[in-house]
Amino acid sequence: MDDLLTEFLTETGESLATLDVELVKLEQNPAPQILSNIFRLVHTIKGTCGFLGLPRLEAVAHAGENVLGKFRDGELQVTPAAVTLILASIDRIKMILNHIEQTETEPEGDDKDLIAALNAHAEGRDVAPPPAAAAPPPAPAPAPAPAPAPAATPEPVAAAPAPVPAPAPVPAPAPVAATPEPEEHAAPALPAQVAQQQVAAAGAAAANQESALAAQTIRVNVELLENLMTLVSELVLTRNQLLQMVRGKDDSEFATPLQRLSHITTDLQEGVMKTRMQPIGNAWAKLPRIVRDLSVETHKKIDLQMLGAETELDRQVLELIKDPLTHMVRNSADHGLEMPEDRKKAGKSEVGKIVLNAFHEGGHIIIEIADDGRGLGIQRIRNKAISNGLATESEIEQMSDQQIAQFIFRAGFSTAEKVTSVSGRGVGMDVVKTNIEKIGGTIELKTIDGKGTTFTIKIPLTLAIVSALIVECAGERFAVPQISVLELVRTTATSEHGIEVINSAPVLRLRDRLLPLVSLRTLLRLADSAEEQAETFIVVTQVGNYTFGIIVDRVFDTEEIVVKPVAPILRHINMFSGNTILGDGSVIMILDPNGIAGGTGEMAAVDNQQAAGAAASRGETRAEDQQSMLVFRAGNSDLKAVPLALIARLEEIDVTDIEASHGKPVVQYRGKLMPLVTIDSSFSMKTEGQQPVLVFSDHEHTMGLAVDEIVDIVEEQLKIELAVNKPGLIGTAVVSGKATDIIDAGFYLTQAWGDWFGSDKDSRKTQEGLRVLLVDDSPFFRNLLTPLLSVAGYEVTSVESADKALTLRDNGSTFDVIISDIEMPGMNGFEFAEAVRNDGPWSGLPMVALSSHATEQDFERGREVGFTDYVAKFDRDALLQTLAQTLSTKGAV
Repeated sequence: MDDLLTEFLTETGESLATLDVELVKLEQNPAPQILSNIFRLVHTIKGTCGFLGLPRLEAVAHAGENVLGKFRDGELQVTPAAVTLILASIDRIKMILNHIEQTETEPEGDDKDLIAALNAHAEGRDVAPPPAAAAPPPAPAPAPAPAPAPAATPEPVAAAPAPVPAPAPVPAPAPVAATPEPEEHAAPALPAQVAQQQVAAAGAAAANQESALAAQTIRVNVELLENLMTLVSELVLTRNQLLQMVRGKDDSEFATPLQRLSHITTDLQEGVMKTRMQPIGNAWAKLPRIVRDLSVETHKKIDLQMLGAETELDRQVLELIKDPLTHMVRNSADHGLEMPEDRKKAGKSEVGKIVLNAFHEGGHIIIEIADDGRGLGIQRIRNKAISNGLATESEIEQMSDQQIAQFIFRAGFSTAEKVTSVSGRGVGMDVVKTNIEKIGGTIELKTIDGKGTTFTIKIPLTLAIVSALIVECAGERFAVPQISVLELVRTTATSEHGIEVINSAPVLRLRDRLLPLVSLRTLLRLADSAEEQAETFIVVTQVGNYTFGIIVDRVFDTEEIVVKPVAPILRHINMFSGNTILGDGSVIMILDPNGIAGGTGEMAAVDNQQAAGAAASRGETRAEDQQSMLVFRAGNSDLKAVPLALIARLEEIDVTDIEASHGKPVVQYRGKLMPLVTIDSSFSMKTEGQQPVLVFSDHEHTMGLAVDEIVDIVEEQLKIELAVNKPGLIGTAVVSGKATDIIDAGFYLTQAWGDWFGSDKDSRKTQEGLRVLLVDDSPFFRNLLTPLLSVAGYEVTSVESADKALTLRDNGSTFDVIISDIEMPGMNGFEFAEAVRNDGPWSGLPMVALSSHATEQDFERGREVGFTDYVAKFDRDALLQTLAQTLSTKGAV
């Protein structure tokens, strides 16, 4: 059933239940406030019926509203006969609603008899007969109206004798009418009356039958949900305390029940959080009207597209982002989009496009606000920054375009040439940034002159319970929200990564980049350590485009913490965002990475590699670009590497936690069983202590690859020098100046889960110099397929959406073949293929579809929209063979 219709039936059912009670009250006491409430409810029902296209319901409600309107205006008196007539209309509405709930359509027939009686009463034509109804048996004049109602609602009328003198004789006939006695007097009834009595019986049945939909939903006060969430938060804290007590005691009799309690607590926490979840579309509801009004006011043609409106997040977060989103959309319409004539001159469509996209990623919500307008205008920002004294010309010259763009987040900064009702006062983006950071989120922007601007907001799903990394400094523990943590680095006197001092500022040389550092001890003015630290830990943190390291003494584990607000006495310290209680009962502060970054005075710093930044702003990744590789050893002293983007986590698992299932090692990991796979048959796991494990995760599958040691994380241009025909290896490349085996992650994933990927054979045919465009919304699959295709000799460019692929086409990029996923948010693969085939330079390119659904119907649909071939997503060998055959047919091979 349609959601709108379901909501209508539920709310109308509640309104009708209220009307039954209110009408009885009205009969006893015709107070204006009671009458006003009744009129409002009936009016609402009538209006909603008209909106949903339910004419029969609307007609009955309208006739009832006419009578109530006469009561309200004082033109008619409220009499028992009139109330009975209104109750009859309510019963008729219930009967029709019951039929709609079962069939989703109104029943056949009409309600002319009831509507005629209501209209007659409204016109005063049946005002005289009710007094005659005092004689119980005949009930002459009001017969058309009262006859159905008493049968339908004996209880309300029976309640009427409560008032004293005047109404006392009137209720008497009603109970009599409800008894079998009226059947003896039914003979002289008119045909209309007979029909009306039949409908009354049906109405009574409908009135007595509770709506199935109403039984499915219940209205709960938000405060009750908040209290429930608070209790669950306390339960999580208690769970953590109990787990802390039995940690390290393997023989504890409480271990098994506590593990069960932990799972139940997690399920309860997720269930309660779902009750607070609301679709983000609720925050977008007013945006179409705002954009429409702006379109009229600014004389621009604007197309607002909202993708992912069903994405859910906590209602508290939803309320806090409504205003920032509204402001950013207004900015895109006013600042970003050009006038129609300017767009036409620039070769664009006259209609400017603003796209809102929301999706889940790693326990967070990502919201993108993109427009295809003129861009921010870096030169204007540069000039404005200099004129406002925010930076000198020499400082501006040393900044990249992305750094300069960050000035728009400064208070009072605006590039608008004149102040309008929409913008120009310099109040807005700084407030937007502040509000998003208050809820633990970040905001990034990417802009290209003449192409448009994209703002990316990353916010937590909920503010109540978050995942955090526990660290220690000067004997005090702190929590760092995991949303901001990129990696951990350990430095010693002999390690390759050492802390250097440049211009009195500590920095870390990490993978050929200088990472600014901030000492938590110095920042918070904690006591100096009496003894020299043998090793130092650095938490590499990212806030927006700014990456920096926080120097701490020790790093513990990640925990789910319950966020408590900062005490008023500490609110002026922007380094803290809250506090929490750990499992051992100690209270610790939660660090705010935004406040710490602000304390370094380097918030505007971004990546120095402008070319990489420009590629990132286009959402484009080329295989020959440098990518992060995790280097490790396993089985022997040979170095091995795997793309870091494929790895979800690095873990050290206690060997006593490793169990066996069907003869294969497994471990309980985050509430599920995770298979452990070894690099080859000769590899033996450790028998004591901690076993290093690389955790791979994608959707519902998780797998651990056991290794001997993790050597380093480096950034290298992945270029396979030697191909090998050995299961589990792609080939050998030079990584950080050393020969390193690049493992085939897909091979090991299939060892754990046979349905994760398919065949692992490496029968590849080299295709030197052929350019492949890979379009897939999953970073996991992009990072897995890019090395595979690169080894086969293809030059691979990967993008995350069909829209960004079409942007490459508009920018003049050329390819020999396109590989596209089918299931993608926004424009799916089928729509993408149609867009490519319609017109443009790519209309003749071969296109290969990738999908986890590989039925004959899928193949046929793919061919219809223009795909050259269709390959199951899990069959990597078939993909390579299909590419070779497709390009051979094209004549490119």
